This record gives sequence, structure tokens and C-alpha cells, in this order.
Amino acid sequence: MTTHALPLDRASPVTVPPDVWDADAAVGALYAAHWRQLVRLSVLLVRDLGTAEEVVQDAFVAMHGRWHRLRDPDKALAYLRQSVVNRSRSVLRHRGVVNRHLAREAAAPLPTQPGADQAALAAEQRGAVLDALADLPRRQREVLALRYYLDLSEAEIATTLGISKGAVKSHASRGVAALRTRLAPHGSEELR
Repeated sequence: MTTHALPLDRASPVTVPPDVWDADAAVGALYAAHWRQLVRLSVLLVRDLGTAEEVVQDAFVAMHGRWHRLRDPDKALAYLRQSVVNRSRSVLRHRGVVNRHLAREAAAPLPTQPGADQAALAAEQRGAVLDALADLPRRQREVLALRYYLDLSEAEIATTLGISKGAVKSHASRGVAALRTRLAPHGSEELR
């Protein structure tokens, strides 16, 4: 009858007869003997007990699932140690990616969200601009509407209204000055 030595610790390997040498028994024996040691190893690498316990549990689960492919059961402990080290490295890599992403997000300016009253304020401001525009002389109102609403150039406005470019500049300048004066109490900065 051949037996396999299952290394539960360095001093005393445990021999398991082949008919008992299944994944459940072998992994259970390894777990009982080496879980704490493997968790300590992982804690040294990942610096977090909860994460280290997860790493070790995942290593045991992976070994249990692949037990039938393990060529030399006597090297199961070495396999577990290597698995814990590799999984700890993966945790550290993932943690580094997350930290870089969070640092990038923290460095990015936060988008400004409009207040709940933003729509009401904007409507009030538009109303004030339209009222002030209605109070302007006809020619100034026409020049400003063509300039700021239709975004026409001075030459296009002059052609449209049948006046000179100089008159367009003069009406635009006077109209904007009058609007600034009328809208100053409203804090409007639309016409700059």
C-alpha cells in the first residue's frame, strides 16, 4: 500500500493512504495545518488582515478545484504558498490601479451642478434683458439683436439696415452701454 506524505508542517509530514487521498481530505488537512501561516504571509504582503484571509481562502478553493491536476501531492504546500504570493501581488496591482484612478478623480475639478433655482434665475435674467432691450431706441435694439442674436458682422448689419459700418458701431456701443446700466442691479454679465 503506497502512501503520500502530506506536509502539514516542516517537522512532521502526515501520511495519507491513497484511498483517503482525495481533494476534500487533503485540502482539509492542509487548511488545518497551514491556514494561519499562509494568512500571516499574505498580511505581510497586502497589509490588511481581511484581504489576506480572502487571498488564502481563494488559494485553497483554487487548489481544491485543481487537485486532480496536481502531479505531486507532496508539493501541495509549495503550490499554496506560491498561489498566496501571486494572489497577493494581484491584490496589490489592483489596489494600485484603484488608487491611481481615485487620485486622478480627486485632481479633476468637480463639475458644477446648477442649483435648484437656476432655471428660475435664468428666466428672470432673460426677462430683465428683454425688458431693457425693449426700452432701447429702435436702431440700437435692431443692431444688438442682429449682432448678438443672429451673430452678424458689422458689415452684414450695415447692409441689412442700410446704414454705414460706423453707425453700426456707434449704435452697438451705445446700446450695450445702456443695457449695462439698466442691468447692473440684476448682476447681468451677458453683454461683454
